[in-house]
Amino acid sequence: MRFNEINLFGLYVAPITVIMAVAWVIYVVVRRVGDRFGLTQRVWHPALFELAVYVMIVSSIVIVIARWSR
Repeated sequence: MRFNEINLFGLYVAPITVIMAVAWVIYVVVRRVGDRFGLTQRVWHPALFELAVYVMIVSSIVIVIARWSR
């Protein structure tokens, strides 16, 4: 598994930055779907739940990229 810097318009950025940005877009979609079905009202601590969902999305993307780059 090897993560190299990404050239983004002439600026080298760490791959985790791009992964976190992609995860944020996915998180926004998941959150809107969850809000539509009232999921946030059913959890004990909405902020912790949303943080946990974001961390799960980021880690899932990292695992998929690591497996894909073998």
